[in-house]
Order: sequence, then structure tokens, then C-alpha cells
Amino acid sequence: MQGAVLYGPRDVRFEERAAPRIIAPTDAVIKISATCVCGSDLWPYRGINPTTEPTPMGHEYCGIVEEVGRAVTSIKPGQFVIGSFFASDNTCPHCHAGYQTSCQHKEFVGGAQAPSLRVPLADGTLVVTPEIPSPDLIPSLLALSDVMGTGWFAAEAANVKAGATVAVVGDGAVGLLGVLSAKQMGAARIIAMSRHPSRQKLAREFGATDIVTERGDEGVARIKGLTRDVGADAVLECVGTQESMMQAIHSTRPGGSVGYVGVPHGVELDGEQLFYAHVRLHGGPAPVRRFLPNLIDLVMNGKINPGKVFDLTLPLEQVAEGYRAMDERRAIKTLLRP
Repeated sequence: MQGAVLYGPRDVRFEERAAPRIIAPTDAVIKISATCVCGSDLWPYRGINPTTEPTPMGHEYCGIVEEVGRAVTSIKPGQFVIGSFFASDNTCPHCHAGYQTSCQHKEFVGGAQAPSLRVPLADGTLVVTPEIPSPDLIPSLLALSDVMGTGWFAAEAANVKAGATVAVVGDGAVGLLGVLSAKQMGAARIIAMSRHPSRQKLAREFGATDIVTERGDEGVARIKGLTRDVGADAVLECVGTQESMMQAIHSTRPGGSVGYVGVPHGVELDGEQLFYAHVRLHGGPAPVRRFLPNLIDLVMNGKINPGKVFDLTLPLEQVAEGYRAMDERRAIKTLLRP
């Protein structure tokens, strides 16, 4: 089997890898219908997160179950399934609280940029679709495995309510799907912060009512100007830098909330400033598993189409070009087909 392996900064290779197999009795092996490149994959790709050894890449996946371990009871060969980037048993106290990415037995699911994938804790991790989906639904179902679920968690963590004014910091796939999530939750005004025309257009399609091109303090001033110097009720932080986090906090009204899902890099918070801001912060790795049943239903019933974030589709063997296109911002998100 061949799959994507990262050797170092901007060095992704499509090369021979061991085919996945059942290791634990709770495992499943799935044949990948589609996978993709994630914005978070760009951190190691750019060398910001060091790569110390050749690393199989990819953590977003959907596909057909090929084989299950002897302890797996709810997942059967032939079913179409979607899973999260963290495997979870979905039975521990943290899972019951809805935080499967903090499962007491969690395992990271990597190596999905390949024709097949081993998924640990299959019963708790994988969710079966009601039927085998038509090909046109595959991109949207794939988006649920991470970016849609993460955008949804950002909106929930920011306490988006019907009638709210929402700002979204970040115009990558997660930020754009945060816009879509806020719209689904009934936000009356959604301010998308973006400098890129193609992304602005998609943000509008997903429900953005306003576009702000400024960043940093200038971006905060624009948000305040649009809200009569009040600030947004809810802000979704979908980048993970110091500037984006400060922009999110300072754009939020007193009593409002920031949902932060950008993987933090160099983010430091001033306790005194935060104390007097009267802003709630909640975030972390999105518990995608919690949202999958509802999101699958929304996609299967044509209520949402998050697959629109995939603006480049390539055969899996061209994965290196998929990374380059996202790194150079020629693509929002690359879908890969084995």
C-alpha cells in the first residue's frame, strides 16, 4: 500500500507503507472513500512543528468497513462510516460528558492519507450512515470528520444563540464552516474576517452578513464599529496565533464568549487583561464524535453542504501538490481520492 509520509519541512512523499491490519480486538480497518489535507497538517509541513522521523499523514476520513476485530459489535463490514481524528471508547466519564477528544482511552487516528486505515476503538469512534451515500455526498460527509465538526464546536463553545451577533476569526475551512455552523444555530449577524475574495464569497454563501478585511487592532476596531462599539456576542477563533486570539478576545463584548479551536502556537494570555475583559473562553480539540450523528443527518437531508470548502480535488498519489496548493493559499482545502 502507498500513502503520504512527511519527512521534513515541505517534503511529503507518496510511498510504500505497511497495509493496516487488525491489532487490537476493538479495531476496524476501513477502505478510504476520500481523505484530505487539513490546515493543521500545514504546521508540521512548514516545519513549525518539528518532524523527527518519517510520519504517515492524514486524520480525516470516511469509507467502507473492510474488517473488524472480534470485540467489535456495532460496526459491520460493508457499512459506510465516518470517524474523528481521535479514537474514543464513547463510554468513559469524559465521553459521556460530550468530550470524546479527552476520552480516558483516546488514541490519535493518523495515516489516513492512504487507501485504507486502521481505526482503534471502532464501536466508540465510527458512526454509520443510514445508507451508502451517493458520490456527490462524499465531500460533505468527509468534512464532518474534522473541519465541520470543529467549526460546529467553535460555535457551540462560543455560545452562539438565535439572534446573536457572531464574528469569525480565520477564513480557512474551519472558519468558513464556523460561519455555516453559526447560521445553522440561528445567528442574526455573522461577521467573517477574510482578505481573500474566493473565501469571502464562500463565507457569504454559508451565511456571513458582513466581511471585515482588517486584522489585529484594526480588525477589532472594525468589529466595534459594526456593533456600535459593543462587540460581538460570540467570537469563533479558528487560527491559533497570538494575533488571532487577541483579536477574538478584544472583539467580544463583556459577557460574551470566545470559542477557540485553532491549534495554539505561541499564544500567551495576560491574566489581568482577561480578568477585566469579562469574556468567557472555551475551546480545545473538537469532540467531533459528539456531533457526528446530527451532522450526518443534516448532510443526508440536504440541509448543509460543507463539502463546498474542497476547492481542489486530486488523486491521492498527487498528495504533495495538495499540500503545496494549501501552503501557497491556492486552495482552501484539498480533497484526495484513492
